[in-house]
Amino acid sequence: MSNLKTNSPQQPQPNFFKVIAEKLLERNFLLFVTITLFIIMYIAGLIVYKDKNFANLQVFLNLFTSNAGLIIVSVGMTMVLITGGIDISVGSVVAVTCMMLAAMMEKAHMGVVPAMLIVLVFGVIFGAIQGWLIAYLNIQPFIVTLAGMFFARGLTAMISLEMITITNETFLAIAQKKIYLPFGGYVNKKGVMIYPYIYPTVILALIIVVLAYFLLKYTKFGRAIYAVGGKEQSALLMGLNVKRTKFYVYIINGFLATLGGIAFCLNTSGAFVELARGFEMDAIAATVIGGTPLTGGVGNVIGSLFGVLIKATIETFVSFQGNISSWWSKIIISALLAFFIVLQSLLVMRKEKKR
Repeated sequence: MSNLKTNSPQQPQPNFFKVIAEKLLERNFLLFVTITLFIIMYIAGLIVYKDKNFANLQVFLNLFTSNAGLIIVSVGMTMVLITGGIDISVGSVVAVTCMMLAAMMEKAHMGVVPAMLIVLVFGVIFGAIQGWLIAYLNIQPFIVTLAGMFFARGLTAMISLEMITITNETFLAIAQKKIYLPFGGYVNKKGVMIYPYIYPTVILALIIVVLAYFLLKYTKFGRAIYAVGGKEQSALLMGLNVKRTKFYVYIINGFLATLGGIAFCLNTSGAFVELARGFEMDAIAATVIGGTPLTGGVGNVIGSLFGVLIKATIETFVSFQGNISSWWSKIIISALLAFFIVLQSLLVMRKEKKR
């Protein structure tokens, strides 16, 4: 008997790097879109406003400086949205944080450190109460945080109906402390080298982003957050404590809301009842634009950071233009928000078809 050899066509082997790239792109597609959008917008600013020193490094750093508080709050909002929840009380928490700080330092003549510690403890307690109502009593997050929003805003008015300007020397020293960078400088008209700078709040915000990124990506608790947001029943079958996970997330969110309030207050150096009105919507918009859907289970704090930067860039465009209403920034952000919501829906439909 002779051995017969069949010449069957060989299946082409998939390129290893191509497969990895496709998986990474599929998993981080929304993040990729957000970062690409920011880069395109910033390049457009460099071209359109080249005569107005848009290319100055300080302009870029100001995106972080003016939004350090929002970056911190958006990190907490990202974690909440990943669990499938929401928190519309953070704007009022920022307001009451500033008012408490101002009242304690100006009226009670309290030191900066004790005042900050008190508001941080308040944020933890506030987040724990909301988290307990949501996680253990199964009350809808929107209803609980709506009540929290009214409570915190009302508490702000109870402390003081008038604006309080902070004059504490230590507080102002922290607020006005410039950290100069050893690069990106330029020589002004007087022949003096001017270096770009940031404030301590920017460093604080970036540290929070890095810590939250590692928490979500490399810890058991972080994986539990994604699992709970993906599907609670599956998380229960995996042996995860869904209620405790949600409870802890809202505690962290309460802490970050007051920490963001401290950063916000360092930027304003004052407090009044209407402070940070609509701040919660800015945080939600930045988070969704950053690739975190309202349905839960997916999200990335790096995307939320770029979502804040996109919002800040739009506001910078309006400021540089000078002759258009500041409300145009709200209109553009709302259009971007709608775009990302539609894009997220299309991605969900695509995944369901694959199944």
